[in-house]
Amino acid sequence: MPTQKDLKRLVRARMKKTGESYTAARARLVEKRPPPRRAALRAVPKPAVDLAALGGMSDDTLAKKTGHAWKEWVRLLDAAGAAKRSHTEIARILREDRGLPGWWSQMVAVGYERIRGLRERGQNRDGTFAVGKSKVYPVPLAELWKGFLRCKEWLDGEKLRMSTAKKHKVMRMRWSDGTPVEATFFAKGATKSQVHIEHRKLASRAEAERMRAFWGACLVRLGALMRTPERAKQRVVKARR
Repeated sequence: MPTQKDLKRLVRARMKKTGESYTAARARLVEKRPPPRRAALRAVPKPAVDLAALGGMSDDTLAKKTGHAWKEWVRLLDAAGAAKRSHTEIARILREDRGLPGWWSQMVAVGYERIRGLRERGQNRDGTFAVGKSKVYPVPLAELWKGFLRCKEWLDGEKLRMSTAKKHKVMRMRWSDGTPVEATFFAKGATKSQVHIEHRKLASRAEAERMRAFWGACLVRLGALMRTPERAKQRVVKARR
């Protein structure tokens, strides 16, 4: 690359040849000068991203249940423009276009959003947090439903306000601060059933962790309620019938 002294010499030479002013000759020469060469940057390999850890499920389990591992689901959803869509729209793509059942469409949608940095683990797209707790009980579905309705006995003094319910399937409720709580019920056979509680719109991760622990303890107390001698006796009578 020419030095400043060399440039002046070249400018004066051009002035003699073309009759241009110093400013015009210099501008022409600078305009023609090739850009300085930059040393080639050594490519630094990016660390491998653990998609399974971000998505919240192993590739083996996901592929077995849905037909694809995380890498393929990310590719398919990127192609569908999912990164710019809402959670509901992503789940609908997975359900309607890819044939995933409801729970798996939600699970893959949430995992995709985490992988693409659209939400933290446990966080919703609106910035609030949600927690879920499940437990299986050795009782028929109808008995679990009745036990859940006795929430004053296992809620540890807290209150739930019922919004809507579909018997033996789902209860939608409001917590004391107005945040939504949903309980979904599943039959696991004639004498076994499960309840899943989801508490949404929590303001912070700390609050979400507090409620996660709270609901875990509640489900333990619910199980103890249904194991009381009186309940056990009723089950024996029903079995004999």
